[in-house]
Amino acid sequence: MGGISDIDARAREVFRKIVETYLETGEPVGSRTLSRDEGLDVSAATIRNVMSDLTELGLLHAPHVSAGRLPTQTGIRLFVDSLLQIGDISPDERRAIEQSAHEVGARDAGVSDVLEDVASRLSGLTQSASLVLANTSEPPLRHIEFIATAPGEALVILVADDGSVENRVIKTPLDLPASALTMAANYLSARLRGRTMSEARDHVLTELHHEQAELDALTAKLVRDGVAEIAQGGEQSLIVRGRAHLLDEAAEQDLERVRMLFDDLERKQGLIDLMNASIQGEGVKIFIGSENQLFSLSGSSMIVAPYKDQSKRVVGVLGVIGPTRLNYAKVIPIVDYTAEAVSRLLK
Repeated sequence: MGGISDIDARAREVFRKIVETYLETGEPVGSRTLSRDEGLDVSAATIRNVMSDLTELGLLHAPHVSAGRLPTQTGIRLFVDSLLQIGDISPDERRAIEQSAHEVGARDAGVSDVLEDVASRLSGLTQSASLVLANTSEPPLRHIEFIATAPGEALVILVADDGSVENRVIKTPLDLPASALTMAANYLSARLRGRTMSEARDHVLTELHHEQAELDALTAKLVRDGVAEIAQGGEQSLIVRGRAHLLDEAAEQDLERVRMLFDDLERKQGLIDLMNASIQGEGVKIFIGSENQLFSLSGSSMIVAPYKDQSKRVVGVLGVIGPTRLNYAKVIPIVDYTAEAVSRLLK
């Protein structure tokens, strides 16, 4: 596998031109085409030699015997990581994103409406399919109650600060007495009040681990298992917009790849798992081709960034998906700025 340190300045410039031309046209790039580029002051013969060296390094490949060269997935990753000159978001694009945020804010839309609008606007700006992954809202809690419904099962009633009520069913120890349900509810209500279940989970589990809670073994097990199960019980919604852009951009020979990408999009759990992997850390994440198993057949790229709520807690991920010849220089700053705009709106 080649790296940027394996090629000299001339080869680096030839490689950069090949990838940029491919990203723009989607077609193999030949030495004659490059020799006519005013920015490259080298002969066609020299370019052919450089292209041969880059092919040996695994950065280029020839789709046909007499054709030009295309960047490999490794080549595109090298270009994105080392040579890509990321443009700034244009004033019009910035204005469109801000206007969208202002419009949904003015009509006091719910979070789901905001994210639907963001997905559509992001698809339009990038001319790609857009993705928005959102956690279900988790308001601070006021009260929690356990009610036995069957042997080994209990109904959990969660009352939030905003008055909303959510019911979930959890498993319990088979020999749990009724008094343990009351004790567990009182214990959790005192520690969860004003917090979400996710926010309080670590505190509760730490207290139980250090045996600081005055609970018997069965009640402690109910609390430990219950708080972990309830905190993980929230669902996630995945919004996909602009699938038609994938067909608009596809050449005839790419239609099978697009069909496989549509299949990838239908496997929502795979996409959710992949986007969840992007939540850790800051900034934009880029997945190229078979670097991720989900895209191993369709050879697609995904550019995503996390967004946060008013507590600066990451609550979702947004981005775009398309062929590996996405316009990375344009799409990356748009995705990044959109995530920032959504975070500001949620605050």
